[in-house]
Amino acid sequence: MSPHRPGGRADEILEVTTVEKHSLTALARTQLEGARSSSTGRSARTVYGGHEHQLRQTVIALVEGQVLDEHESPGEATLHVLGGRVRLVTDEASWDGAPGDLLIIPPARHSVEAVKDSTILLTVVKRA
Repeated sequence: MSPHRPGGRADEILEVTTVEKHSLTALARTQLEGARSSSTGRSARTVYGGHEHQLRQTVIALVEGQVLDEHESPGEATLHVLGGRVRLVTDEASWDGAPGDLLIIPPARHSVEAVKDSTILLTVVKRA
């Protein structure tokens, strides 16, 4: 099977020259250690993407009780719980997430609270 560019034509094939591999388990463990030793109770590392990409994936660790304060969604986003327990909260509702859960973040102001020491993989596709 040949790789295709996301959003590209089916007959348009990309040349793949390198593959990057990351252990999310190891990265989550490292970030949680960093969060536990940080005065802010949080730590994060972008695994893929950044300013030059539409897609960004970031591993975020939060110690129990820490909150990513209410903010706007920068685009389409999901939150994959790697470890612990989190709560995604909007004005309208809240959803609890446990390891293995994938929460689709609504396009509304929201916050994320660590119910227990937690690690998440945040995936965002920025608005064009």
